[in-house]
Amino acid sequence: MAASLHLIKLCVGCESPDLLRAWQAGRLATQGRIVHVTRMTPKRAEELLDGGSLYWVMKGIVRARQRIVALHEGTDENGRGFCAIELDQDLVEVEPHPHRPFQGWRYLGPDAAPPDLPRGAAGEEPPPPDMAAELRKLGLI
Repeated sequence: MAASLHLIKLCVGCESPDLLRAWQAGRLATQGRIVHVTRMTPKRAEELLDGGSLYWVMKGIVRARQRIVALHEGTDENGRGFCAIELDQDLVEVEPHPHRPFQGWRYLGPDAAPPDLPRGAAGEEPPPPDMAAELRKLGLI
């Protein structure tokens, strides 16, 4: 992964990358693209669009990322501004890392971004996030 600026966001109500894939498949089928709407537009948009990703925190653990394809600003029917973050269809699982709760999104520097998990052979499952975190603490992965 290139040294890019990223965003990190809680994926509320989603427990796994597989569930997020299923949700997004429905949106893709009805909307033709995957978009996450947020109230605040990132000021550092140019940096984000230069290879940045949105990292998803699921149940307190960073589990996946998606490349940011575009940022679309708009105004809703009540006159409030919003930003639609358009995401790549490819949901990439990353090394699980614990993360404390927060509101909205945050910038995530390239040095703080968890590395991608290797895409294993078909049927190969990574260890559960809790086990992976413990193995990481022990220096085994």
